Amino acid sequence: MSETEKLIKSITDGIQEKKGKGIIIADLNEIDGSIGEYFVICQGNSPAQVNALTESVYEQVLKHTGDKPTSIDGLRNAQWVGMDYSNVLVHIFLPEIRAFYDLEHLWADAKLTRIPDLN
Repeated sequence: MSETEKLIKSITDGIQEKKGKGIIIADLNEIDGSIGEYFVICQGNSPAQVNALTESVYEQVLKHTGDKPTSIDGLRNAQWVGMDYSNVLVHIFLPEIRAFYDLEHLWADAKLTRIPDLN
């Protein structure tokens, strides 16, 4: 398993640990001018859950890979939090904000992998 694959697995584990929904991994490697190799997109149902998801991703990635994000933006209002792991960008949304920005459609040329929700 490559370092990037371990990073993505740790991110998705962190999301699932706090019951994040609608996880999509967008592979941007074949898209010229993309701002990273992968996006991991998910949602939480409330600002508190968005914050919990952010914290869980941070802890899981640190525990399993030793990596820390270069930046985390959006924690103040917790409607859309972005975590920058250089080659992997994590987007944690509230449902209505996710629907408005529709990153999956914006990056429709990317290979999209949907991770089933845990019950």
